[in-house]
Amino acid sequence: MAQWSGYLELILQGALVTLQLTVLGTVVALIMAFLGGLGRLSRHWWIRWLATGYIEFFRGTSIFVQLFWAYFVLPLFGIPLSPLQAGVLALGLNVGAYGAEVVRGAIQSVPKEQYEACTALNLTGWQRMRHVILPQAFVLMLPTFGNNAIELLKGTAVVSLISLSDMTFQAQVVRAQTGETALPFLTILLLYFVFSTAISTAIRGLERHLARGLDGTRS
Repeated sequence: MAQWSGYLELILQGALVTLQLTVLGTVVALIMAFLGGLGRLSRHWWIRWLATGYIEFFRGTSIFVQLFWAYFVLPLFGIPLSPLQAGVLALGLNVGAYGAEVVRGAIQSVPKEQYEACTALNLTGWQRMRHVILPQAFVLMLPTFGNNAIELLKGTAVVSLISLSDMTFQAQVVRAQTGETALPFLTILLLYFVFSTAISTAIRGLERHLARGLDGTRS
């Protein structure tokens, strides 16, 4: 039992790395989602072209290859990355490409009357987007953003391929040292479930809060 406590501590250390990857990767994914989604809606063709190229490239190629490029190929161009940085970059860019289509779709789903009202109020494009369109669209984005964050969480397991000690990597270490498979992988299975449940709960709470704000009611 004492021996397993030591191995459990090893897995929990990996869980902290997984959380780090998830939080930082989600931040990068959100930034890229808004850049890509708004870029697809730009009046300038070259911005639309760049945004479309980014989205199609990262949706159309494997996350494994993207991760290997970030870690093994970018240093050849003078951009050395640590395993954590490579993992955050690859996961963020990959999930952000899917999120970009969520942003575009949500903005386009805002009723046309809202745009007409902004025009009648003589709002600038930035004021219209900042104060009217995005607050409404963001509530529509949240459920899918939550799903994307959970997918990113589960996708963190790929970083074990570049020897980053996330909890999947640590479970493999425990398996190699003890010959036990069921216990370490059951442990990380439960940890993934706990983390994904926490994300889902947080997103639902934020969605309810923002929806009440748009309805003009008090929380």
